[in-house]
Formats: sequence, C-alpha cells, structure tokens
Amino acid sequence: MSTAAINFVRRIPEGEDRERLTCAECGFVAYENPKIVTGSVVSVDGRILLCRRAIEPRRGFWTIPAGYMELGETVEEAAKREAREEACAEIAIDGVLALYSIARIGQVQVLFRATLATPGFAAGAESLEVRLFDWEDIPWADLAFPSVHWVLHAWRAAGPGPLGPPVTNPPEDLRGTRPLAEGA
Repeated sequence: MSTAAINFVRRIPEGEDRERLTCAECGFVAYENPKIVTGSVVSVDGRILLCRRAIEPRRGFWTIPAGYMELGETVEEAAKREAREEACAEIAIDGVLALYSIARIGQVQVLFRATLATPGFAAGAESLEVRLFDWEDIPWADLAFPSVHWVLHAWRAAGPGPLGPPVTNPPEDLRGTRPLAEGA
C-alpha cells in the first residue's frame, strides 16, 4: 500500500497500547520500528581498522565500518557490505561481539569481530580516510558514537580466543539514551 495518498493521524488503534500512525479512513497502521545497524571491529595484527566519516551524522569523526541493514540481507552480509562500502575491505567474520539497544534513536546494533579476508583497504565513498590504529593510538575523543567506544572496549576485553555471549549496553546506559558528551 502506498503511504503517499493516505491521511495519517496519530492515535491508539484498538488492541494497541501506544500511539501509531494510522490511516484516518481505513485504519491501516504504519508501524515505526527500530532500525538494525550492523558492523565489525576489524583487526589486523592487533590493530583496529577505523573509518573517518565523510557523511553526517558526525562527519569527520572515526567509527568502525558499520551501517544500516538492507532488506534481503542477513546481518553478516550487511556487515560485509558495509566494510566493502566504507573501507573497500573484504572481511572474515569471527562471531558476534556485541548487541546494543540504542533506544534514543531507535536502533539495534549487531556488531561482529572480524579480520581482513584479503589484504588491503582504502577509503570508500562514505569515508574520508581509513587507517589501522594501535590500541594506544585510537582517537578516543574523536570517535563518532558511544557504541563505538563500547564495542572497542568489548573487543579488547574479549581477547583473541573464542567469543563468549555478546556484550550488551554498559550498566550506566542500559537503554542507550545517553549521547556523546560534547568534545568526547
């Protein structure tokens, strides 16, 4: 059904517990659900692959290769596609490293641990530059999002061995409601 010709109103449909965008004429409900973001902490000889964003939000800040999942993809396929798009990198996924709920912006983030499947990487269309960083050289104050901080620390805590259960939001931000502090 095309939503362009529908006269939407916000109301609580029968049997629901919250307001929804609903067609005033036929009752069609246009559900607004969280988006899935997927990406990877890609390591090469103990160094981390980071991309400096060429797009908003947070243009010029560093992040892991990650982005929105597309219809028809698995989360693994989406993570691999994002690594190709942002870092021109072919990756091998090792396992799920983290699963974050970011309620303030309606996201669920599924983040993997990965390595390069083939040598080489370069800045893709959405990146200003792509680099490998030693842990002590990561530009912590210039990371784009709180979840990038979280997942990098999860990667370090996991070490090189088998992964346990995915980590989740830190106790101080269980619902993912705290944006980055200014200058962080």
